[in-house]
Amino acid sequence: MLDFNLGIAPLLILLLFLAVSALKILREYERAVIFMLGRFWKVKGPGLIIVIPGLQQMVRVDLRVVTMDVPSQDVISRDNVSVKVNAVVYFRVVDPEKAIIQVEDYLMATSQLAQTTLRAVLGKHELDEMLSEREKLNNDVQQILDSQTDAWGIKVANVEIKHIDLNETMVRAIARQAEAERERRAKVIHAEGEKQAAETLMEAAEMLSRQPAAMQLRYLQTLTQVAGDKSSTLVFPVPVDLLQALGGDRGLSRKE
Repeated sequence: MLDFNLGIAPLLILLLFLAVSALKILREYERAVIFMLGRFWKVKGPGLIIVIPGLQQMVRVDLRVVTMDVPSQDVISRDNVSVKVNAVVYFRVVDPEKAIIQVEDYLMATSQLAQTTLRAVLGKHELDEMLSEREKLNNDVQQILDSQTDAWGIKVANVEIKHIDLNETMVRAIARQAEAERERRAKVIHAEGEKQAAETLMEAAEMLSRQPAAMQLRYLQTLTQVAGDKSSTLVFPVPVDLLQALGGDRGLSRKE
């Protein structure tokens, strides 16, 4: 009897070990892809699941959003400018079965695809478009990645271009271009102001020419403003019309 108990004990220990090893706990954001004798069986989780040792194999899949940094890529723009661009990709697994069966390593595959897509998309645009239309480029890269990774059970949520690095020569050229653009705007604004001032003066001259007395009053008003300065010498021109008007008045008084 004692020998029988000693023979059963190892078997019980083995069965207990197998039962414990068959119990798996998956977190809320995890799923288990179960293979039965090498063939896909089902996706389980989260919570407590049972995996039969020796007959079933389990592969854990994380469903949380993955933040992947795309290394700096050498890109030649459409206008033949060499730049270095890096980005960040946000994606997550939506179909664990496809992510495990359809691709060997979905993280590596997504990273390589993001690098090639980034170079291909940015190479179709000029440098000015890269700098000013970054949101549009982000959407283009995101849509291409999302359509190509759909067969892997991956959803690309967002793509953000972080840095566009230029060499020092190109930075100086862009600075000169920006300075020239600012000077051009200043000259245009100044010319517009001169044009508006000339139009206003022309309208004022037309209004004053209708009444000669108005011109004389304007002249006297200008003299009043000039006389207010603390200057010992005051030189001002006398309009011929004013002298003729004064001479006409004296002539009338003499005739009387």
